[in-house]
Amino acid sequence: MKKLPALLIILSCATLIACGKGQQINGHNTSTAYRSVKALKNRLPAESRIEFEVSFWTIRDAKKDDKDFLNAVDGKTPEEVIILGKEIYQERKASGFKGYEQYTSWEQMITKFGKERNEQENKVPKSKEQQNIDKANDVLYKL
Repeated sequence: MKKLPALLIILSCATLIACGKGQQINGHNTSTAYRSVKALKNRLPAESRIEFEVSFWTIRDAKKDDKDFLNAVDGKTPEEVIILGKEIYQERKASGFKGYEQYTSWEQMITKFGKERNEQENKVPKSKEQQNIDKANDVLYKL
């Protein structure tokens, strides 16, 4: 009977320790990194999501080798990923990276991507009539 409370305390502590990395990217391999980024993104406030996503993919684009990439993001929090993404942006901007010529700052780039995302989400769906016309002109056949 005396062992049961001690066992429960140990199990509780182990569970709390295991949950401690819930706000970090798991860089064990690329698929776990992508899954943890997806989960972290869903927990972030809406205004931070795009900046986090852009930062993550900026790091991925800068570090082509999987091992280097995973070492760069493993154990990082969303805030640390954003800081690293900004650093890479500044380095690339200073070196004349083609993709960043159109932006004067990191904030301008994030704002542009945010507007594009809002336009995609607010796109007016097709009417029923247009959907029926599209379906009638479909070349896929049911076998």
